[in-house]
Amino acid sequence: MKITPGGVVAAEWTKFSSLRSTWITTGTSVVVLIAFGMIASASSSGDGMSAVDLALSGSTLAALAVGVLGVLLGASEYTTGMIRATLAAVPRRLPVLWSKSLVAGLAGLVAMTAGAFAAFALGSAVLNDDVGGLSLGDDGVLRALFGAGLYLGLIAVLGVALGMLVRASAGAIAILAGLLLIVPGLALLLPRSISEAVTPYLPSNAGSAVMALTPGDSTLAPWTGLAVFAGYVVIALAAAAYRLKKTDA
Repeated sequence: MKITPGGVVAAEWTKFSSLRSTWITTGTSVVVLIAFGMIASASSSGDGMSAVDLALSGSTLAALAVGVLGVLLGASEYTTGMIRATLAAVPRRLPVLWSKSLVAGLAGLVAMTAGAFAAFALGSAVLNDDVGGLSLGDDGVLRALFGAGLYLGLIAVLGVALGMLVRASAGAIAILAGLLLIVPGLALLLPRSISEAVTPYLPSNAGSAVMALTPGDSTLAPWTGLAVFAGYVVIALAAAAYRLKKTDA
């Protein structure tokens, strides 16, 4: 039977939708985004943060959760040994990587976009009186909310790439956490001139720029930052594709 691209995508969707862990991880990422947004909105006294910034304040932890979703989809078959059956069914191999990335990316995009809008709506409902409210029609609000979904969807794709590159869930999650949480902190320890030049281009800082209502002097422009982050994702996918093509499962 001929294997079609649509058939490979359908197979990967079946794997994704049949695993309880993927739904738990997806739900966790959405709950984290909404819960932290509501807490920040209700408790913040402003501090220069807009209602959108507060609503999306849980995006860092949500990014880690949705990245784990991608890692699980990318690496779990190596853990169980099922990858051999998958590659026997799809001998060209690369469609497996593209299909896993598409499924994880779209799942992350849809779930996290919905989560971002829910966080903004619920956060606005409990917003501290010291913070000025915003509506969807205000400048930059829709861009920030849709941008959050795009950025977090790309995080899921990055997770798939790391999972299939490292071929171990624990190792891939450690690398993901390092890129998103540890590297930005370490960059702040560099001499100021170097830190200011490097920090905006780090993966999490570049990608999250699209969520900022008003870009700061030390951050990239919203779409420029997202493009830079997409470049990191492409590099990770290219590395995963090379290893998938050149080495045995």
